[in-house]
Amino acid sequence: MTGRSKKSEDPDDLRVADFDFHLPEELIAQEPPAERGTSRMLVLDRASGAFADSHFSELPAMLQPGDLLVLNESRVIPARLYARRTLVREREKPTGRIEVMLTEPAGKNRWRALVRPGRKVAIGERLIFPDARGATQLEAEVLARGPFGERLLQFEQPEHCGGDFFAILERIGHVPLPPYIHRDDVDADRDRYQTVFARERGSVAAPTAGLHFTDSMLDRLQAKGVEMARITLHVGLGTFAPLRVERVREVRLHRERYTLGVEAAAAINRALKEKRRIVAVGTTVVRTLEAAARAAKGGELEPQSGETEIFIAPGFEFRAVSALLTNFHLPQSSLLMLVSAFAGRECVLAAYKHAVEARYRFFSYGDCMLVQ
Repeated sequence: MTGRSKKSEDPDDLRVADFDFHLPEELIAQEPPAERGTSRMLVLDRASGAFADSHFSELPAMLQPGDLLVLNESRVIPARLYARRTLVREREKPTGRIEVMLTEPAGKNRWRALVRPGRKVAIGERLIFPDARGATQLEAEVLARGPFGERLLQFEQPEHCGGDFFAILERIGHVPLPPYIHRDDVDADRDRYQTVFARERGSVAAPTAGLHFTDSMLDRLQAKGVEMARITLHVGLGTFAPLRVERVREVRLHRERYTLGVEAAAAINRALKEKRRIVAVGTTVVRTLEAAARAAKGGELEPQSGETEIFIAPGFEFRAVSALLTNFHLPQSSLLMLVSAFAGRECVLAAYKHAVEARYRFFSYGDCMLVQ
């Protein structure tokens, strides 16, 4: 009952441009739906290529007793910060604020981050992070420089600031809304850009397929006999990074940290042994389960923590996942390639064409698609 990749195309011949589609700007959701869980849902049968319009509220009718629904319980941190520079050269003029976007931890209070404007921030400088009243809450030294404006920052907190690093982030940080949402974050985003089952902090972008779920929906699914398991994969900003190669075979992905715990591994192994469906909520769950399945080399999945760079595109053979709930993804993105590996590129692009014509809402705060 696990999925198989479609074999109608030679993956070595595919180009990134083969995963393009026309998307009107106005279909990119800038706000979440007024009420969580009220999104539309396109249901795609990957065997036949048929699709039908539905609503997320109908998900229990689409699943079966005994299905194993796997959720990503990673929690988004307020990873967007604003800093001011300390002047390190004589006669240097003060500059405006510096935007700092944390991307991944690199040690105790040490983070890789994107900074804008990057050309103004040199190695050896110190950045000051104030609160709304101007009082310094964090300081950071720039240790190293990386590609595309990335910096390695060592954070320190003044003695007068209470709480640990993450507590301070909660006070002064902003919700890291993706770049295609053209507005500043507001208080409501702290709730709506977070799943109701988020537990383990570490993501700098939301696992968006999970944003549709409410506690009531989880209760309905449990009452129907749907089993649930939880994994963690911390989403990095690389999920939005453009692919800077022409051919799909040349794509190399960012690393993301994941954990497959004892209970989740046991539940997945039982489902595989009993040939029950494993329904992944989001591409992050797919990447976690398929990375663990490859590490198992045909045996049972082991509890594990680590990093994965797994890239899933047409030609990939799925070993764990047999159904997928996912949002609509960016053109020419690795996530669209993953969905295309699961259901077939032509099938997925036809479904996306329908979604555009039917005025579905796209991306993080948009509608969803169930592929089974």
